[in-house]
Amino acid sequence: MLLYLTEWLAEVHSGFDVFRYLTLRAILGVLTALLIALLVGRPMIRRLRSYKIGQTVRDDGPQSHLSKSGTPTMGGALILVAVGIATLLWADLTNHYVWIVLLTTLGFGVIGLVDDYKKLVLRDPRGLIARWKYFWQTLVGFAAAIAFYAAASSPAETALLIPYTKNLAIQLGPWFILLTYFVIVGASNAVNLTDGLDGLAIMPTVLVAGALAIFIYAAGHAQIANYLLIPHIPEVGELVIFCGALVGAGLGFLWFNAYPAQVFMGDVGALALGAALGAVAVAARQELVLFIMGGVFVMETVSVMLQVLSFKLTGKRIFRMAPLHHHFELKGWPEPRVIVRFWIVTVILVLIGLASLKIR
Repeated sequence: MLLYLTEWLAEVHSGFDVFRYLTLRAILGVLTALLIALLVGRPMIRRLRSYKIGQTVRDDGPQSHLSKSGTPTMGGALILVAVGIATLLWADLTNHYVWIVLLTTLGFGVIGLVDDYKKLVLRDPRGLIARWKYFWQTLVGFAAAIAFYAAASSPAETALLIPYTKNLAIQLGPWFILLTYFVIVGASNAVNLTDGLDGLAIMPTVLVAGALAIFIYAAGHAQIANYLLIPHIPEVGELVIFCGALVGAGLGFLWFNAYPAQVFMGDVGALALGAALGAVAVAARQELVLFIMGGVFVMETVSVMLQVLSFKLTGKRIFRMAPLHHHFELKGWPEPRVIVRFWIVTVILVLIGLASLKIR
């Protein structure tokens, strides 16, 4: 919205032309989302506490978590509000990529909101029944996939790029829809599984979103894309604003979610953030790089799958408890140590992912 205002003001004074630059608007998106999160965070926490919308802690998990019972949750709504407002203020609202990614994020956020509402307000321990949760995730995921496929204007935009190789891509055709669906839904649930400790999920999300912003900017810039030997995707660069808003909102949420957390994001935040990362990775054609940079999310998901499979086949557990972060807690690691070490691993994986831009 403010982009249109500055374009009108540019006719009066050329100095307002500076707001046409993606980099400036991305920075403003970060700062706007951060400011909104910081300003809204504390009143939202008070409101959630007054409504007694608090976390229920399993008594079979780490004993250190019992003290967290009652901590306000559904704080992910704060992230969605900050991201939504910042994106609408600074992005070009005629850009179809902005709307696909934003609506996908909000769609998964609504699914998480319904699940949280049933669990925390209606006191239904099942929340949104699994089959219905998966149905709605499938519906929104396929809708996003079809929208991306319809928006593609060249074969390169529906090809699977192989990182660390030069000009190697697998042409997917309509199979692109299925890949996109799995990336978005898979990323959404992976972040949700990771969200189990204070700040554990949000900081990797911020780091990966910041790295994806670099890929998005490169793909949207014809000269840079040509130099780096990656597909040039016209108009996708506008998603830098969305990524910036995600970074700012995530940092603002971390202010309240850092150990010991004053608020948890709940499914409304975790499902939405994962879907956002998946959708942006698809737009940038960097699904495999997301798999690398989001390695912490992948490890958490795989740990759950292996635990379930092992118990069903052998009656034995591989880990003391899944997801993986609980395993390390039960081994005696203090919660802050688990969190920071997972952050460090994410930094390393993000750097490895960014290296794919030059190592070919």
